[in-house]
Amino acid sequence: MSVKRIFHLQFGTDGGTEQFFLRLTRAFHERGIDQQFAIRPGVTWRHELDDRGTVHEGYYLRRWPNWWLRTQLLKRSMKQWPADVVMGWRAPTSRLMPGTGHAIRVVRLGDYPHHVRYFGNTDAIVGNAPNVIEHCRTLGWQGKTTIISNFPGEVRTSVVKRSDFSTPDDVPLVCGLGRFVPTKGFDTLLRAVAATPHLWLWLVGDGPDRADLERLSQELGIADRVRFIGWVSEPAAYIKAADMFCVPSRQEPLGNVLLEGWKAEVAVVSTKTEGPSWAAAHDESALFTEIDDVEGMAQALLRLEGSPELRAKLVQGGREQLAARFSAERIVDQYLEFFEELRSSRR
Repeated sequence: MSVKRIFHLQFGTDGGTEQFFLRLTRAFHERGIDQQFAIRPGVTWRHELDDRGTVHEGYYLRRWPNWWLRTQLLKRSMKQWPADVVMGWRAPTSRLMPGTGHAIRVVRLGDYPHHVRYFGNTDAIVGNAPNVIEHCRTLGWQGKTTIISNFPGEVRTSVVKRSDFSTPDDVPLVCGLGRFVPTKGFDTLLRAVAATPHLWLWLVGDGPDRADLERLSQELGIADRVRFIGWVSEPAAYIKAADMFCVPSRQEPLGNVLLEGWKAEVAVVSTKTEGPSWAAAHDESALFTEIDDVEGMAQALLRLEGSPELRAKLVQGGREQLAARFSAERIVDQYLEFFEELRSSRR
């Protein structure tokens, strides 16, 4: 194995990208790779990096105070610890890529950048789904690319009890997971649950729209059967407590949460966004609805709720997709092989 050191630039907070970052860096650590990390201060998952390498905490992007000085200190740290790969998470991290040196400079994207001006010092872009790479090409990126998807996390804790969240064991329960922002479509899911009087809903996550979503649940008259769980480090333990899992997004380049639903072995309903449409097949590993189609989503949930056979079929389909395309071993191998391919092309 040629790649022995990876330096990560990850300035996100709480979301699917950050969850996958933690899973992938754990997998690299288990492969014996030395790592260092530049992150923003105050993130809830900071402790998970303690056993994986040195962590540099600071505000490094231009919109943050004292960014220039902190950036210079970070660049000095990167020179003192020469990595084989510098890996940025999201497009803005490309601004901190070293301009010289032997390190391969790779940006991993799970969403759509607004432009490619960031990528001046970038050797290659890794997209987690084909549509991400296609988008970069339309913006004018002509460099190297590859598609390497994600893998879901393991359930390392016991399945949570419904009673912990004042939810009866005998009610049909839907779970949604993600950051509470407009693109995730949780308002549509709330309206779909409102159209199905006997369904209960757990929303796992957090974000700027939380207060608006809580207010909407009150306005729809369903607050008594909706639970806002908050951000959790082991989402699969919550998904497994449900009968159905829903991905109501308006935009989803891949959809980490789809993989989480499959890993938890719970039947999935998803909107026809880019990533889920690429990863899953309708009536085989998920049920699809149109974006913002409240009635269609409600009917799909009712169809699943009324058919244990269909739920079992979708669970099996998801299990097969994970094994064939989204296993941890396969994804880590793809990253290391791509890194080595880039390194070999420089020799």
